[in-house]
Amino acid sequence: PNLTSKPSYLFQKSHKRQPSDSQEFKEITKRDAFISLDHDLQHIISTEPDEQKRETTKKEIEGFKKLYLRFLSEKGPSVIWDKIEKLPEDAVRDYNTLETPNSEKITQMLNKLVVVKLNGGLGTSMGCHGPKSVISVRNELSFLDLTVQQLEHLNKTYNTNVPLVLMNSFNTDDDIQKIIRKYKGLQVEIYTFNQSCYPRINRESLLPIAKDANVHKNLEAWYPPGHGDFYESFSNSGLLQKFVSQGFEYCFLSNIDNLGATVDVNILNFLNSCSSPPEFVMEVTDKTRSDVKGGTLIQYENKLRLLEIAQVPKEHVDEFKSIKKFKFFNTNNLWVKLDAIERVLKGDLNLEIIVNNKTIDKNVNVIQLETAVGAAMKNFNRGLGINVPRSRFLPVKKTSDLMLVMSNLYSMKNGSLVMSPQRMFPTTPFIKLGDNHFAKVCSIH
Repeated sequence: PNLTSKPSYLFQKSHKRQPSDSQEFKEITKRDAFISLDHDLQHIISTEPDEQKRETTKKEIEGFKKLYLRFLSEKGPSVIWDKIEKLPEDAVRDYNTLETPNSEKITQMLNKLVVVKLNGGLGTSMGCHGPKSVISVRNELSFLDLTVQQLEHLNKTYNTNVPLVLMNSFNTDDDIQKIIRKYKGLQVEIYTFNQSCYPRINRESLLPIAKDANVHKNLEAWYPPGHGDFYESFSNSGLLQKFVSQGFEYCFLSNIDNLGATVDVNILNFLNSCSSPPEFVMEVTDKTRSDVKGGTLIQYENKLRLLEIAQVPKEHVDEFKSIKKFKFFNTNNLWVKLDAIERVLKGDLNLEIIVNNKTIDKNVNVIQLETAVGAAMKNFNRGLGINVPRSRFLPVKKTSDLMLVMSNLYSMKNGSLVMSPQRMFPTTPFIKLGDNHFAKVCSIH
């Protein structure tokens, strides 16, 4: 046997029973791997000369170690397939049954809302440098411009002060800070905070790629650990406590590249009209053939939770993709009660770990452990899905999506895209551009 290769137990959760001596060997190997890793991480912390930054680095490394230890100790799938229950009748509410409030009520509700955009991604997959949110979408306006325009229109129309919060990453923060200066004169208060910065681990040695705490010296050695990091980073920034103390009640959270994720007053009204308001609402929409890989809502151990394809045992992947069994998929538009976030953070969120294998410069294989923001649903009370129209899910992940939103199928209205009434179908057309020639934004202009 090849004893120099990576210990495979770390990357595949085995269902076979191992003989006890083999098991013991693995446990010792795991323990040794973690001791070496911990030694390197402590060294990385010690190389940060600035005392304040050292404290931040230490806090983030502690968060990473917690995630890594869970990753080492978890055995078997995170969901036992046969324990998935049928969604209860009242688990998903139909958007069309929601009422539209009057403008006086809208003003009251908006004054208690915070809008959060997940803004940590780069535009590299579309051939652009810098943050994805500054890519021009329409009329030379970027994702960020459109978001600010929407909120300013809302604040002016209803005489409110809905703040915009951007969750940046170490990859996007410097550029974003320069760009948001241009919005100073507008009627939108903008706040930013950074999600954590975790070390990438070499897949062979199981040790960090980074040699010191200077992130910008070797960007490839670090990664933002997915948007599941939102809750703790938002709290660590002090913004969560600030908004709760100012009387804000809900945050509306979405990906900045989803152009359909606008503030919806009907959903907001529903949240504010319930006798016992839901703490966590996930907007879902009907699954089509192009969404089969998207996360779905399930009932599990008497609670609603998100099920991602990465959690599905191989033998059940086709079932997961079926439109019959799992009718909805997660748009990642979430409405979450702020004081409930404070409460759940007192315990352990235990978000399912997504293992992302990557290859960086010089063909070095790395692993990065990530979590998803929707996975926290299981920690909240009175979780609910709302089946929204497809128009609330308009993500721009590829140049084919960009071509769609730039086309005459849509018109712009106060920063929001509105589909042409001449379109006979509620769904969007399916566009496929050849990756070899049209993967980059510059190639489709």
